Amino acid sequence: MASSSIRETRYRVDGMDCASCAAKIDTAVRRVAGVEDVTVSVTVGTLTVLHADGGDVGPAIVKKVGSLGYGLAPLSVVPEPDPAQLDDHACCGHDHGNHALHSHGHGHAHSHDGPSGSPTNTVSISASQPAGSYGAAPWWQTTKGRLTIACGIAIAAAYGIGKLMPATEPWVFTLAMLVGLLPIARRAVMAARFGTPFSIEMLMTVAAAGAVVIGAGEEAAMVVFLFLIGELLEGVAAGKARASIQALSALVPKSALIEMDGKMVEVPAESLSVGAVILVRPGDRLPADGIVVAGDSSVDEAPVTGESTPVLKEAGDGVFAGTVNGEGALRVRVTAAAADNTIARVIRLVEEAQEMKAPTERFIDRFSRYYTPAVVLVAALVAIVPPLLFGGLWQDWIYKGLALLLIGCPCALVISTPAAIAASLSAGARRGLLIKGGAVLETIGKITAVAFDKTGTLTEGKPKLTDVIGFDRRESEVIAHAAALGQVSSHPLAQAILARAESDGLTLPAVEGAKALGGRGMSGSVGNTALFLGSPQAAGARAPLTGEQQARIEALQGEGKTVSVLLANGAVAGALAVRDEPRADAVKGVKALTEAGLRVVMLTGDNRRTAGAIADRLGGIEVRAELLPEDKQRIIGELKAEGFAVAKVGDGINDAPALAAADVGIAIGSGTDVALEAADAASLHARVADIDAMIKLSRATLRNIYQNITAALGLKAVFLVTTIAGVTGLWPAILADTGATVLVTMNALRLLRLPEK
Repeated sequence: MASSSIRETRYRVDGMDCASCAAKIDTAVRRVAGVEDVTVSVTVGTLTVLHADGGDVGPAIVKKVGSLGYGLAPLSVVPEPDPAQLDDHACCGHDHGNHALHSHGHGHAHSHDGPSGSPTNTVSISASQPAGSYGAAPWWQTTKGRLTIACGIAIAAAYGIGKLMPATEPWVFTLAMLVGLLPIARRAVMAARFGTPFSIEMLMTVAAAGAVVIGAGEEAAMVVFLFLIGELLEGVAAGKARASIQALSALVPKSALIEMDGKMVEVPAESLSVGAVILVRPGDRLPADGIVVAGDSSVDEAPVTGESTPVLKEAGDGVFAGTVNGEGALRVRVTAAAADNTIARVIRLVEEAQEMKAPTERFIDRFSRYYTPAVVLVAALVAIVPPLLFGGLWQDWIYKGLALLLIGCPCALVISTPAAIAASLSAGARRGLLIKGGAVLETIGKITAVAFDKTGTLTEGKPKLTDVIGFDRRESEVIAHAAALGQVSSHPLAQAILARAESDGLTLPAVEGAKALGGRGMSGSVGNTALFLGSPQAAGARAPLTGEQQARIEALQGEGKTVSVLLANGAVAGALAVRDEPRADAVKGVKALTEAGLRVVMLTGDNRRTAGAIADRLGGIEVRAELLPEDKQRIIGELKAEGFAVAKVGDGINDAPALAAADVGIAIGSGTDVALEAADAASLHARVADIDAMIKLSRATLRNIYQNITAALGLKAVFLVTTIAGVTGLWPAILADTGATVLVTMNALRLLRLPEK
């Protein structure tokens, strides 16, 4: 990629455990000269910075974030290999640079537009260095762990000295408190300098210092110790959330066997180029996405798709990186680079949870900006007004005001939504349900209508050619010409005709100017013969069908078959009929949606008779047939205008406009890259039942979010009242903050344990 004015760099952040931490880092880094934009992900512990190319902002960023108390290190990267310099069996060398694009062992091939509209430079991440791996260290070896232990020892020593020399008790407890408070105070000052004056560290510092002033030194020391314990527990909880994502990156083996000069050579999996042929031995994990070219074996896809039963793979079948080969050796042609394999795409979706915020999360973020200053104001009024106006004791009311300060941090509230979304996206990814961010996840739960494509979505997408009619040409010639045109299309109907031509041993004529006409058919020419292959309606618009031809076509359609008509030089040459069976789980999947009260519609370009026959076998769902791509898009708009929240489910290029127009577009796993790109979510299983599973996952997530918000606000409200009433003091106040943060995080992690389908 050519050099440009904006560069993207990613860092691994150590010690960032909540959304409040992320907000401080975001605010500080935005103040560094040359920085254009900042994205901080608590979920995976990364910092992404868009900055001016040519200026070295790295040292300033590392210094600034380090002064806030967080460790920062650039992620190791490798440049994207130049395809022109590689052959099918080459290995790319790695030249580690200073900038990182992505974490968790994968890179991006996509470009990212900077604020000026210029594309950023892009690079790939070394798969051997997953971000967040620092979380594997035992808690007592972390900075927070050591500080907590030191503070605990200091408090224990203060208790001992206080018992032996009671007169020194106020002083020794103050010293013990300072062991834990000084690092907190330093972080508070730096956060205030960099634009975050109302941080939990600042509130903690003021509360602890105020407690010492009013003679509550022992309680201040214990509050600091409890705060450190709470921060430590937050780190442990955040580590559990990251571990579920790290487990995904660990699915792909680090090496692969590739044939070079007649020998099998072990090479880094990240170096595999598209087109390379690798050997996968029995029991090995597949190091890349690919297509089986030789051998047959059962493959356990549960690690990637959640499918519990091993799937038989033979020559021509697709396989996923990270799945486990069974009893036979397979030779696999690589179809995706390490940056674009299934695992990389899954991880990318999970990481983007923080960057694509749900509406609830955006609301909470806005609310929290006013919440903390408001609580600080209330705390100040509680400390000052009663003594001034009502003769209250200054010491008592200052104590209550200090306790309220500790309740003012919005950590638990802010983390309530992203923690649930991150856990849910990870849980879905492990089940083969790929959802592009929190906003999509929240919308899926509100879906009231589902529009399905037919071929390849409700049906297997593997139709077989059952009938061939030659009206004025031989059947073999009709098949050969139709198959020649079919070479330009990935549509299942075209593939069925090609398969029949291959099985009959036909030689396909050379075709010129072949092209797919979206939703209408295919055209091209063989020698001096202009060909068109399409639906009877599209063919009839070009060359009228006779009554006999129409009758024979309708008879085939009445049998639930899809008919394509071949035109040669504007005359009807023949017709081909194929049949596609419904998916094994389609009846169950459609039934689950209708029983949940959703409107289910089939949108297809096929004829009404064939579509109706399939619909009857699926339980009589609503059918809209003989549609062009623009018709599908229009019908989606009509459903939305009627007040429905619409999900569009499809797998082909013809579905891309409708997928983009729907509230949520869901691509089936066997679909084209265009459909996957246009869609908001995807099913690796290619199962109709997965749509119901997505909706249930979304609704479970929304319930979890509401539980978290209720717990966070409820605890703070209770302690706000009890503190003013004098029932609770500093210790319970700190528990209301850190305890609530740990509580909502652990509640969110329950989503990782949702039952499998």
